[in-house]
Amino acid sequence: MKYKRIAIDTSKHVFTLHGVDEQERPVLRRELRRGQVEAFFGKQDATEVVLEACGGSHHWGRLFSRLGHRVRLIPPQYVKPFVKRAKNDRNDAEAISEAASRPCMRSVVVKTVDQQADGIILKHREMLVSQRTQAINALRGHAAEFGVVAAKGIVKVAALLMELAADNAIPATARAMFEQMGAHIEALDQRVAAVDSELAALHKANPVSQLLAEIPGVGPLGAITMALTVEPGNFASARHFAAWLGLTPKEHSTGGKQRMGKISKAGNERLRQLLFVGAMSVIRFAKPGGKSASAWLLQLLERKPRKLAAVALANKMARIIWAMMARGEAYRRQPVAA
Repeated sequence: MKYKRIAIDTSKHVFTLHGVDEQERPVLRRELRRGQVEAFFGKQDATEVVLEACGGSHHWGRLFSRLGHRVRLIPPQYVKPFVKRAKNDRNDAEAISEAASRPCMRSVVVKTVDQQADGIILKHREMLVSQRTQAINALRGHAAEFGVVAAKGIVKVAALLMELAADNAIPATARAMFEQMGAHIEALDQRVAAVDSELAALHKANPVSQLLAEIPGVGPLGAITMALTVEPGNFASARHFAAWLGLTPKEHSTGGKQRMGKISKAGNERLRQLLFVGAMSVIRFAKPGGKSASAWLLQLLERKPRKLAAVALANKMARIIWAMMARGEAYRRQPVAA
């Protein structure tokens, strides 16, 4: 039988299918084990296969594409409104199919193997940095229990460890644990440095990353992260890219009255964080005559708080990044404010 669309609710072991015909009537409701999925779709005529954009969905998207099917990945937040009261696998699969039937429903582009492989480097670095931060906070917390307080920051860890080791009032058992925690933090430092070296090599070999690094507030790490993560062709305009990053305000408009709220903070949190931190670094040194101080930024800082100005600058940086990546242009430095 030929299906108009087959929606799949995935899981670790059991996949629930919901197929409809040309009149949108349900004609397929069944469950498959993970090992049966490829064989089942290999026997079907080319059709539209829809999944939620979640863990493993890009792998299945590539597999179904190789089998000749048209694949769509829909963000889970767009599927949720179509789920009926009784939440179960069959209703979830039906909700995915219902969401896909909407003509204006947005979808996620299936990533290639190389794109996902490059993304692992960035995510692995984030995990190591998070673990290092957690270990340093634990060290500072335990040290405070013995009356030793240190300032925040990685550079203060060595001095804190020396102070703890020299304090004879601290029991030997605690000092031994502090020594082990210091060794653990040092090991994480070395692993982060090794990953940073790999990213630096990727940055030098990537022409797009080299172009983006010319933007004030975008360093090598931010540039290579953008180059490996962002596909400019997936966005219709620079504003769509900024909205995807969550740098545009929420809208609460009604009755013809436009009400704009705080930024949505949707999309990729890491990219938004890199842009905001870069914007804050630009604002920190913004002064008349500076290389990165445009008249627009100086006027904005006169009217708005620094962090609010940083969000606006991050929005502008995101639009510049999209334009450069989409058109392959070099950064055109703005005139310096007098």
